[in-house]
Amino acid sequence: MEAAQVEVDAGRISNAMMKRLDLGKGDKWDSMLKGLQDVAGLPDPTGVVSYASQLDDNLELYRVSCPIGVLLVIFEARPEVVVNIAALAIKSGNAAILKGGKESNHTTHLLAKAISQGLAQTSLPSTYIQAIQTRAEVSALLDLDRYIDLVIPRGSNSLVKAIQNSTRIPVMGHADGLCHVYLDESADCQKAVRVVVDSKTDYPSACNAAETLIVHTSLLNTVWQEVAQALLAADVHLLCDSHTLSALASLPNVHERFSSHVHLSTESSYSIEHLDLMMSVIALPSLHSAIQFINSHSSHHTDSIITECEHAASTFCRGVDSAGTFVNASTRFADGFRYGFGTEVGISTGRIHARGPVGLEGLVIYKYIMRSKAETGHIVGEFGVGEGKKNFKHAAIATTSVLF
Repeated sequence: MEAAQVEVDAGRISNAMMKRLDLGKGDKWDSMLKGLQDVAGLPDPTGVVSYASQLDDNLELYRVSCPIGVLLVIFEARPEVVVNIAALAIKSGNAAILKGGKESNHTTHLLAKAISQGLAQTSLPSTYIQAIQTRAEVSALLDLDRYIDLVIPRGSNSLVKAIQNSTRIPVMGHADGLCHVYLDESADCQKAVRVVVDSKTDYPSACNAAETLIVHTSLLNTVWQEVAQALLAADVHLLCDSHTLSALASLPNVHERFSSHVHLSTESSYSIEHLDLMMSVIALPSLHSAIQFINSHSSHHTDSIITECEHAASTFCRGVDSAGTFVNASTRFADGFRYGFGTEVGISTGRIHARGPVGLEGLVIYKYIMRSKAETGHIVGEFGVGEGKKNFKHAAIATTSVLF
C-alpha cells in the first residue's frame, strides 16, 4: 500500500483505485474471511433436483444441478475477489482461472499461492484455482472457447466491453454500476436522508453506490433541501439540474460548501459512474417519469425508491428493469454477502439464468438424467397415438435428490 500511495501522490492512481486496493480499509479483510466461512457452511449447490417426473412405469426423469466447468474471471484492483471467487468456485465444483488488475498483481499472486497450498492438502489438484498476470495470457485464453466455459469480467465499462467484444465464450457480468435513488412525493424525510447518504457515501467506489438522485418536484423545497444539506455535510459534490440547483440557492442559510460542491449538471452527468463522492441530481414530476428515466439511463444494476405509498413501491419495483429494486433501503445492500450468499462471483445485469449478485446458485447449470428400470429398457417407439401405444404418465416425483 505504501507503493500504491506513491502512485496516488504522483497522479498515476486515483484515490478511488487506492481504496479498492486496500484490503485493510474498514472491515474488508474480516468481511472477506467471514464470506469464506459462510460459503463453506452453505449447502452443496450441485446434485440438487429441481424437476423430477415419472414418464412411465419404471422410467424416471430428473433435472439435476451441475457445475458450469472452467471459469475465467477477470477483475480490476479488487484483491479480495481472489478469495471470493476461489471459495465459490470450489464449493460449486468449478475450476477457475483468475486475472486481477496490474495494480494488485503482488497481492493477487500471494493470495493465489496460499489457496494453491491449501488445495494441495485436499483431494483437489493444487491447480484447480490458478492466477495469471499478463494481458497476453488473457488474450490467449479468450480464444479457448473449447476449454473455458464462462468468462466473468468485474470492473470498468471499458474492461467488460473489451472482453465481450474479444471472445466467443459466454460472458456474464455488468459494464457499469449506474444506480439511482428516487425520492417519491410521499418520501419520509428521515428515511430519505439516511438511505441517500448511505447509498452514496458508505463505499463510493463500489458498483452498488448510488450515482444519481431523482427528486419528485413536490419535494424541492422540503425533503430535497434536507437531503442536500446532509450530502454536503458528508463532503459529496452535487451535479444538479436547474430545478434542484435553484431550490438550494434559495435557502436563507446556504451551506458553506455550496459554492465549491454544487454545480450545474449536463446531459452526460446522468450517464457517468462517478465512483467517488459525487452525485448527479435531477427533479422529475412523477413516478412514471422517474421509472422512464431510470430505465433509459440505468445500467440495470440496483435502484431504490423512498416512499410511504404501497402502490408507488409496487409500481416502482415492477416497472424498473433492474437486477435489484429496493424500497426504503440503501442500494449498498446489493451484495452477495449481505444477501446471505457468503460472497459473490460478481453482479450480473443481463437477462440470463443468473441476475444480481451471483452466488453459488449462479455458478451451476443443470443436466437431465433419465433412468429406466424396466427389464427390457424403454424405447420411444412404444409411445404415441393408436392401438397398442402407451401414453406418458408425467407424474411428479417428490424428491430433492436423484433416487439412485
